Amino acid sequence: MKVYISGISGTGMGPLALMAEAAGLEICGSDLARGAVYDELTKAGIEVAVGEQDGEFLESKLREGIDWFVYTSALPEDHTELVMAKKAGIKCTKRDDFTAFLVEKLGLKMIAVAGTHGKTTTTAMIVWAALKMNLKASYIVGTTLGFAPSGSYHKGDKYFIYEADEYDRNFLKYHPWLAVIPAVSYDHPDIYPTREDYIKAFQQFRGQSGFVIEYKNGKILEKQMMAKEDFESEAMYKSNDFSLAGEARRIDAALAANAVFFMQQNDYAERGIEVDYHTGALIETLNHFPGVGRRFERIANYVYTDYAHHPEEIVATLEIAKEEAELLGRKGVVVVYQPHQNTRQHEVKDGYRDAFVGAEKVFWLPTYLTRENPELSVIKPEDFIADLSNLDVAEAAELNDDLMQKLQFYLDNDYLLILMTAGPADEWWREKFKN
Repeated sequence: MKVYISGISGTGMGPLALMAEAAGLEICGSDLARGAVYDELTKAGIEVAVGEQDGEFLESKLREGIDWFVYTSALPEDHTELVMAKKAGIKCTKRDDFTAFLVEKLGLKMIAVAGTHGKTTTTAMIVWAALKMNLKASYIVGTTLGFAPSGSYHKGDKYFIYEADEYDRNFLKYHPWLAVIPAVSYDHPDIYPTREDYIKAFQQFRGQSGFVIEYKNGKILEKQMMAKEDFESEAMYKSNDFSLAGEARRIDAALAANAVFFMQQNDYAERGIEVDYHTGALIETLNHFPGVGRRFERIANYVYTDYAHHPEEIVATLEIAKEEAELLGRKGVVVVYQPHQNTRQHEVKDGYRDAFVGAEKVFWLPTYLTRENPELSVIKPEDFIADLSNLDVAEAAELNDDLMQKLQFYLDNDYLLILMTAGPADEWWREKFKN
């Protein structure tokens, strides 16, 4: 089967392409720029056309024969390649359909990680521990990993570990063997008009999963969803078993440990092996988790970047940063924050009130605009700051030399710096603080 992927080199589609290629499909694709997974794709021998997606590369591949055109949710309906693929009469779907196809084709047991936040780190932790425990697992993670490729599949793999995004209701395409849910609050108002819509989608996701491990009401619970008599019990691993910085990361580690333990139990049961489980091995393994790209990623001495762009994520990330600063002997934490999507900000604005409590200084950047409702006014940094309970520590800022001078002052005076953004400020940050 020949598959063309539009937007192939980003963290969402790149790992999927790597897995499909390893499974024996012929993969190629295009992207506007070299994404985070571009080097991994070319190393694997996957042909990637970078530049204006004007249809020329796709047309050449259509002449050779394409069976399936896969595209991202971000692709507009009038995109040149999508229009051309539909006109050619080939199968056209978003990535979730293609992912579900691969899981079924390869006969894999899916471990799907979904949630408002925490899902990338939890997914990567499950991958890290599963590989260390020698479980036969393929996976796709929506970011770059320092310890392995972003996506992997080997013949004979039994499990498939996947970061299942709720955006565009993608995760509802799946019927996981095991679902792992770090947190559910509310996000993506452009897809889910109300909080009730959002919660209902997660209820559906739970209902179409075989088993669920979830952090809820301060506890990690295990549930069986598809038996005649469902059960719910507290999981074996707790957050206080782990020594990682930040309660959020310790919760993610506990979720990952319980998921991998569940996989181990299944693995030994299917092989008819009786084994004494040593819980300390998983704890030790996850305490040495090396982290992932854009999730409290260290890019220079005392300088970090994180994907946090929701008030609850900010609270969790700031807690990690404060603990890390204390461990490193720094005086405190200085935050640069770039909100993501003005439509989202109108929904979450009130949640920022106490989100930055404990930060020594906050530099608030203009919102990164994408997929916007033109009828909504763009909220300015000053408007956000005015609602903060600690507004005296915050100021509006731009990505310029003035900001860099202020950041260098704090760095020179023993503070830890962290950027929180899902937008392009990350590129500026890396350029300014590259070693």
